[in-house]
Amino acid sequence: MDYPNDQAPGAPVRSGIPEHGRVPKYYAVKARIDRLVGELAEGSAIPTERDLSERYEVARETVRQALRELVLEGKLRRQGRGTVVAGPKLAQPLSLASYTEGVRRQGRTPGRALVTLDRFPCPDALAAETGLTRGEPVWHLERVLLADDERVGLESTYLSVARLPDLDSTFDPDSSFYAHLAGQGIAFGDADERIETVLATPREALLIGTPPALPMLLIHRVSRDTEGRPLERVRTLYRGDRFSFTTHLRG
Repeated sequence: MDYPNDQAPGAPVRSGIPEHGRVPKYYAVKARIDRLVGELAEGSAIPTERDLSERYEVARETVRQALRELVLEGKLRRQGRGTVVAGPKLAQPLSLASYTEGVRRQGRTPGRALVTLDRFPCPDALAAETGLTRGEPVWHLERVLLADDERVGLESTYLSVARLPDLDSTFDPDSSFYAHLAGQGIAFGDADERIETVLATPREALLIGTPPALPMLLIHRVSRDTEGRPLERVRTLYRGDRFSFTTHLRG
């Protein structure tokens, strides 16, 4: 197999073109627009669908399909009635570090907008997953995640009221929850984490401000303190077009 001289290690092999050479027309246009995007600065407007269709001598629907995929991949974003070059994705580490730490390391300003903070009896499913007692009071903290005031995710945290009885009066919802736990003398021991791809529900899409068809990265986390006692159960949705995840592995 021949590899182009400019083949990047992380890029699709041979730019994703099959060996038989028959490439869908929209994909060929997408590849050309992708190269154009690489030459433009973040926030730069790309040519209109009409201009692109004339430049590449294809139908506007072909251009539209190419643009849709580039938006879903996070390389472009809609702005008003136009389309502009998106910034680089946020690389969130897979660790017990907080969202705040991960965003700050990339020179962005983290933030959160409170959706709800309420309490209810622990249901069977949550008790079975975390080791909490069925029926005991638990907090539910739900917040929209922000990066430079851009909505990028939605986080739901469940924990025992007995661990933090004054959470509703002592915690600033815009701050790091992990920093708050540390201030209360609570330290993380270990956690189990699972990642999957999903589509947001209509409610979630509305809160995050994305189309329901935009793929999301969903992280489930159950964490324990240094004594092995259940600490929190977290369900976090991250925009698939704005996030990637990193980790360091050792043999």
